Amino acid sequence: MPAPASLLVLNSGSSSIKFGLFDISAAEPILLCSGLLDEHEAKPRLAVKSTGGHVLFEKKREASDTDSGHLFADVLGFIEDQFGKGCLRAVGHRVVHGGPDYSGPVALTEEITAKLEALTPLAPLHQPRCLAPVRTIRAIQPALAQIACFDTAFHHSLAPPASRFAIPRRFEARGLRRYGFHGLSFEYVAGRLAGTAPDLAASRTVIAHLGNGASLCALRNGRSVDTTMGLTPLDGLVMGTRCGTIDPGVLLYLQQHEKMSAEAVQHLLYHESGLLGVSGLSSDMRTLLASREAAAGEAIDLFTFRAAQEIAVMSNSLQGLDCLVFTGGIGEHSKEIRSAIGERLAWLGVRIDPAANDAARERINQSGSAVDVFVIPTNEEITIARHSAALLRKQPTA
Repeated sequence: MPAPASLLVLNSGSSSIKFGLFDISAAEPILLCSGLLDEHEAKPRLAVKSTGGHVLFEKKREASDTDSGHLFADVLGFIEDQFGKGCLRAVGHRVVHGGPDYSGPVALTEEITAKLEALTPLAPLHQPRCLAPVRTIRAIQPALAQIACFDTAFHHSLAPPASRFAIPRRFEARGLRRYGFHGLSFEYVAGRLAGTAPDLAASRTVIAHLGNGASLCALRNGRSVDTTMGLTPLDGLVMGTRCGTIDPGVLLYLQQHEKMSAEAVQHLLYHESGLLGVSGLSSDMRTLLASREAAAGEAIDLFTFRAAQEIAVMSNSLQGLDCLVFTGGIGEHSKEIRSAIGERLAWLGVRIDPAANDAARERINQSGSAVDVFVIPTNEEITIARHSAALLRKQPTA
């Protein structure tokens, strides 16, 4: 049997990389196996599992070995050993920021990679992590095609006033505008919603991607018309370690009166704020929900307050709300957070059914709710696989 034409999808996070290997022989990519390259632990670890959850390959590197390229070489070697030499057609990457120029998947040349690296100031936490594997894999297999899929692409439909900041227009001409993020997740969930409830495909919908990173997207006819993140992934909702929307005067105060450098302020806003900063305990919602500390409860209260507040803002952009969808790690798994946000939105007609919510059913609203409420797990990897496979079919030499 010939080896399947396969695509490796890399979804880089702050300290780990999720990946999936897909058969792209047919129109719809089929997952062959998935894995995690985890650099959280003392010894960086690579684990690959079958679609049934069985461990196919596992390897640890010494803590002193700081070259993660060895683990990428291990991944590529595993694919060749398991599925056949030459089966891997390309690698698809989640890249957080595409700037004003990239509204769809693109084959990564040296020139385009350099342009994306120049966007690092707009996503300092994420962009380097997304692009580092590109350089590493290029060094290991220079001829292997690599494709970027962008979190900002789904929001290219944003238009003024939603996309505009109230700053001098010369800065907008230089690309300072609201871009939005989590687009690969929003695209997948919007597609799933259209398949699950076709009557809601054209509805006024807000998707709440709630996790360590969190944002909302307002959709009309399946297209993004507003979102909570802006120029960077720092804006909007309270997140695990990120502050979300904040008075710009706070930043001026920190620099002018606390004498903090720009680098120190950046580290504070990205790494020390959000749930971690308010609770003083943890950035993990599960830890906070299990805690009896008052500050943990206050962090949760702020998280749900801001989420409900911003859902109301998105509803204003839509001139109403027909459907609310929860996704992301917290959105999918925390019944307490869904319930608390629903209670805050009762005035909008949101009525969550406690039993359906406790069971995390796909539809969790009461029969009398004015708003349909869903829980839909996201899948950014399949979205990247679809886009990358389509580009390969269109441009076979990508």
